[in-house]
Amino acid sequence: MSVLKRNDIVYAELSYKVVGVLYSVHKEMGYGFLERYYQKAIAVELKRNGIPFKEQVRVELIIAGKVITSGIVDFIIDDKIILEIKQGNTFLKTNIDQVNSYLKMSKLQLGIIANFTSRGLLYKRIVNTILN
Repeated sequence: MSVLKRNDIVYAELSYKVVGVLYSVHKEMGYGFLERYYQKAIAVELKRNGIPFKEQVRVELIIAGKVITSGIVDFIIDDKIILEIKQGNTFLKTNIDQVNSYLKMSKLQLGIIANFTSRGLLYKRIVNTILN
C-alpha cells in the first residue's frame, strides 16, 4: 500500500499535529470558555506532545528602522507556524486579516486560526503568499 504525501501543503506534518492538539482540547473542554482558557489548555497539550512553541509573542512591522505597528501572536509553533485562537461560530474577516498581518510581520509562511464553536472545532490554514 502506498502512502499519499502531498508536497503542496506547507508544514503538513507539523500542522497535522497542531490540529490534533486543537481537537484534543476541544474534546476535553467543549464550547463556551474564554479564549485565554483555551490558550492555557493548548499550551499544556503542546508540551505534552513535545511540540516546541512560544506563547504571547510580540511581532512588529518595521519600516525605515521605525516600529509602525505591532501585535501579540497567541502561539508560534516550532518557529514555523502562527496559531491564533478565537471563540465564536464563524471566521471573521478581521481575524483572518490579523493572521495575515502577523504572517507578514513575522515573515513566517503558515498561520492557523482556530475557532472553538458551538458546532465543534473549526480551523483554517492561512498561507503567507508574499514569501512564495
